[in-house]
Amino acid sequence: MKSEPVAKKITVFITADSNSIFTYFNPHDPSPIYSRQLSQEFEKYLNNCIVKANRYSTINYKVVCISKIDSLFTGPLMEAIRRHYTIKRALKEKEFKKFKRRSYYLLALGLAVVMTCQGLLPYIFSQEHRVHSALSNALDVFSWVVLWKPIERLIFY
Repeated sequence: MKSEPVAKKITVFITADSNSIFTYFNPHDPSPIYSRQLSQEFEKYLNNCIVKANRYSTINYKVVCISKIDSLFTGPLMEAIRRHYTIKRALKEKEFKKFKRRSYYLLALGLAVVMTCQGLLPYIFSQEHRVHSALSNALDVFSWVVLWKPIERLIFY
């Protein structure tokens, strides 16, 4: 599977006229135009335009107005787009914080289990028993298995 190249600069073209401006917003949202939710179709259009963007890509919005009266709609439209993506960003940040908190909790729990098993084993069996080395090796493997997922999540995700 070949990955798509990342674009450094993306331009999104939007037409703002009195006929099309209301199709950009959710028709069931009764709030004023500057605070309305974006429609699903318009959101899909914006997401399809920026599909090749990454964290450092510059996204420019070019709003095309046919008349001077239509230019009055550009401010509320851009504010709605900005607010939409600010809310999405805040939700993703909250989700990531929750993910990190759970991963650290899982790692701490795994470390507690490993430390308990590794710390209590020498007191249960003396060094002379063959069972001691077998259980020690088994606990080493168990420790790696218990800690593998939390460490993998914190490092790679």
